[in-house]
Amino acid sequence: MNSLIIKNLQKTYGNGVKAIDDVSIEITNGMFGLLGPNGAGKTSLMRTIVGLQSADSGQIFFNDINVLEKPDFIKKQLGFLPQDFGVYPKVSAYDLLNHLAILKGVAIYGERKDQILSLLEKVNLSAHRKKEVHTFSGGMRQRFGVAQALLGNPKIIIVDEPTAGLDPEERNRFNRLLSEIGEDRIVILSTHLVEDVRNLCSKMAIMNQGKVLLQGNPEDLITSLEGKIWKKQIQKEELAHYKSEYSVISSQFTAGKLNIYLFSDNSPKGFQNVNPSLEDVYFSTLNTNSLAL
Repeated sequence: MNSLIIKNLQKTYGNGVKAIDDVSIEITNGMFGLLGPNGAGKTSLMRTIVGLQSADSGQIFFNDINVLEKPDFIKKQLGFLPQDFGVYPKVSAYDLLNHLAILKGVAIYGERKDQILSLLEKVNLSAHRKKEVHTFSGGMRQRFGVAQALLGNPKIIIVDEPTAGLDPEERNRFNRLLSEIGEDRIVILSTHLVEDVRNLCSKMAIMNQGKVLLQGNPEDLITSLEGKIWKKQIQKEELAHYKSEYSVISSQFTAGKLNIYLFSDNSPKGFQNVNPSLEDVYFSTLNTNSLAL
């Protein structure tokens, strides 16, 4: 069993932005969702874990080794798929994986070839192994990114906003792939898409303005909101009024009608109680904490 323990991590940039604000998280094997809006500090946290930037204070232990003191320890066991995955022009999928495998220390030719062919099969790109990667569609490129992240059989994989820009079919295919690889290692999924966390992750944390606001099992977090989420259909011009009178956590159009959702311990007049969802957990957490900040 692998473990990643983050304790009281802090990082402030030179411009005064506190990107990581006293973050503490414990993660073991399986899919862990790090959920938050753009600019929440997710990418800063990922970059600090993998050693691309230093922390001001705090500790990160991977399998009992302090990786802030020994960053090479985690790098040797890490697969990383960043949000912007650049590729070399005029290099085939096979050749690029071969190059990356050498950089990752897979030195024996036969072992390297077997691993590359197996990974291309796993991500459903075997038929495209001779194609130049820069010609791939967005979904194909992300699946190639998973293949390169899996080179060397890493014990921890970090993927940053992996499904942004993918069409629904490619997103589903990519998510199935992620769920398969997360069975015997740590996979951290950093995203602003609630649906991806709901579908894939058994543990999660919600982050905003550098802070971890809430963490736990998605189902448990949903259960904690039972009896507290209320819905009403309104005219869109009434939205400002309701926002001024109630704790509106979200609003959305359904079949052309505007529905608003409230978080309340008591029954607001004219609203109906609804079963909570992970979206309600997410929006109620962000809205409640934004009022407190």
